Amino acid sequence: MHQFSKPDFGKWCAFKHIQIMGSTALQTIIKDVLVPMKICLRQVRYGHRLRGKPPTIALTLKQRLELLNKTDPEISFKVNIGFSTPKITLQQKNAWMVNRKTKRFNTNVEEVNTEQMPANLEKIREIWLKTRGPKDILTISNHYGILQDLFGDAFFVPVVPLEIDYTLDNDGTFVRVYTGNVIKPAEACNLPDVRYEAKENSLWTLVMCTPDGNMENSNNEYCHWFLGNIPGNRVEQGEQIIDYLRPIPVRGVGYYRYIFILYKQNQRIDYTEYKKTQPCLQLQERNWNTLEFYRKYQDDLTPAGLAFFQSDWDPTVKEFYHSALNAPEPIFQYDFPKPYVKPQTWFPLKEAFNYYLDKYKDPKDVMKEFLLRKLKTVHPLKVPKPPLKYPNAIAIDSKVPSWLKVEIQKERLGWGRVNELK
Repeated sequence: MHQFSKPDFGKWCAFKHIQIMGSTALQTIIKDVLVPMKICLRQVRYGHRLRGKPPTIALTLKQRLELLNKTDPEISFKVNIGFSTPKITLQQKNAWMVNRKTKRFNTNVEEVNTEQMPANLEKIREIWLKTRGPKDILTISNHYGILQDLFGDAFFVPVVPLEIDYTLDNDGTFVRVYTGNVIKPAEACNLPDVRYEAKENSLWTLVMCTPDGNMENSNNEYCHWFLGNIPGNRVEQGEQIIDYLRPIPVRGVGYYRYIFILYKQNQRIDYTEYKKTQPCLQLQERNWNTLEFYRKYQDDLTPAGLAFFQSDWDPTVKEFYHSALNAPEPIFQYDFPKPYVKPQTWFPLKEAFNYYLDKYKDPKDVMKEFLLRKLKTVHPLKVPKPPLKYPNAIAIDSKVPSWLKVEIQKERLGWGRVNELK
């Protein structure tokens, strides 16, 4: 207990009196004055130096990207190599307007909740494909860089809708190819079913290729399927130039784009030079270049249909490489550098000696030690011991050194490399 002299005690009492009065006065000010007011706090930064141009002068990200991607229109411009977009006739517009007005003024329709009204999605998709569909598909393909990677400075509007389905089971389950949806290699291992509308006496060419993953020449593609001289829409009667090869995206690369392009032929074309022995299981023979192919037959071919999907690696790709292609599976992965281990010292200070020694042990010896510990706890005919309900509640002998206590606690809680024992 502190003892104060009379003068010190008086000073202490005066200080406490002022402190109590000051806290009371401060509470009164906060309650009566500051609470009704709206206080604006502004953070002031001292010593800050502005790097680069001021915000009022510097270009925005959008402006910088426009300057970076700026091209000369006289040199680089897109050429339309396809058919013109079909225009909506006046009769169709009038029919849609009449139908719309009829529904608007129909009292029975207004009384029904719009969330409960059934919508015919097939009819909606049919109208969309006849109106905005081709241009929307072109926009999506430009987003994925499809036409830029295949045709360079040329483009086409896909005026012929393609319906491509991969059958999964015998019960009729299938996966449809749209514009960039993800389909796994296991789902696309069989020949797809292709449908489109065409006149009876017309000829068509269908090519499936991928601009990604050519391991010999990055400027080329792989042709996965090539059908020529297809009469009308009877795809099964077309001349198979290159047989179908399932998607084989490499592990560690990401998504591959697999593209179907439908060409309309002006006349029958001889594709003998592209014909391969079937089944064609040599990837070198499937080298393909869409731009060179089109330049060669541009007088007789016009691109009209487009559909594509994305696919990434799954375990069936490894099996296909080993069983069908008879080749080792290529794998792309990051080569991590070995962890740095500093040279040993005679007396390492402030380091647990067990961790210190593990750094310089052979990893095989460390794994052998853990394996032997695991074999001691595992019995083929006995049920393993249940884990402790409260691991930290069981006391550890006080004579045990601290480093060993930590190891026992980790083993009980299942922390660290002890998990490999389970």
